[in-house]
Amino acid sequence: MSVEAIATALIAAAILTSMPLMLAAVGEAIAERAGLLNLGIEGSMLCAGFASFWLTLKTDSVTLGLLIGAAVGLAIGLVFGTLATVLNANQVVLGLGVTLAGTGGTAFLFREVYGSDQPLLSGGPGRPFEGWFDWLPVIGPAIGDQRWFVFVAWFMVLAGHLFLVRTPSGLQLRAAGESPFGLEAVGGNVTMVRIGAAAIGGVFYGFGGAALAVVELGFFSPGSTAGAGFLAVALAMLGRLSPLRVALFTLAFGLLTGLDIGLQIAGVDARPEFLRMLPYAGIVIGLVALGRGVRMPRALGQAYGGISSRR
Repeated sequence: MSVEAIATALIAAAILTSMPLMLAAVGEAIAERAGLLNLGIEGSMLCAGFASFWLTLKTDSVTLGLLIGAAVGLAIGLVFGTLATVLNANQVVLGLGVTLAGTGGTAFLFREVYGSDQPLLSGGPGRPFEGWFDWLPVIGPAIGDQRWFVFVAWFMVLAGHLFLVRTPSGLQLRAAGESPFGLEAVGGNVTMVRIGAAAIGGVFYGFGGAALAVVELGFFSPGSTAGAGFLAVALAMLGRLSPLRVALFTLAFGLLTGLDIGLQIAGVDARPEFLRMLPYAGIVIGLVALGRGVRMPRALGQAYGGISSRR
């Protein structure tokens, strides 16, 4: 196999495998911009992944599976946002509770529904642009080989970026995380803005969890997210809560993740354990190297009781 073919395969795999994590990380970036620290991403992704896998297996429709995954993520996001803002629940404890409940709940449901079996999905979303970009060396075939949901995911990332930086609602969302008192002083509703941000983030988590199960893996198993929710939090911080930067860092993480397979195909003698460690070491090094320049929202993780609570 030529070097060009190996590079194309590596890039194609990185784009696909990084997509669920990218959606989760971008969703977390949006939530954190509003002042919400959600450590329940793992649980949300697992719940969405199980629901998506179950419905896809029943209906043989990946589209319906992805939509139910988004709906589950939205519902969990609304619950998280309401408890964190209306009841002023501790966001860290609440998020960890969602993760523990999602992990245990999906494991229980999976065993109740499927027992010791491991059903597999056949097929998957189509490739609408296959062959369109073959004129572009290396990268072109890798892009054309992607399933349609990958393009939807990148559209969601771009839409999230434009929403944050180009719309009045995005300005209010950022103000809710930076200066909630100031937002309320000019007539904004901090509670509703934060609940809305949690809901948007939930849709991203749900799509990510559903895509992991029915697009990337083709199956669901308890704990199949393998810590992706916590990686999403780290990548959101590494990308300075900018959806585009977060997406690029996640893609780089995907490239490092597939490096061991690419080098093995190329016949390079390298210790696979070291190569598997590289992506995670890269995140740690990145956080240390770039962490000094990262300024998180001032009200991140803080409950808001209204202007009257400031007196």
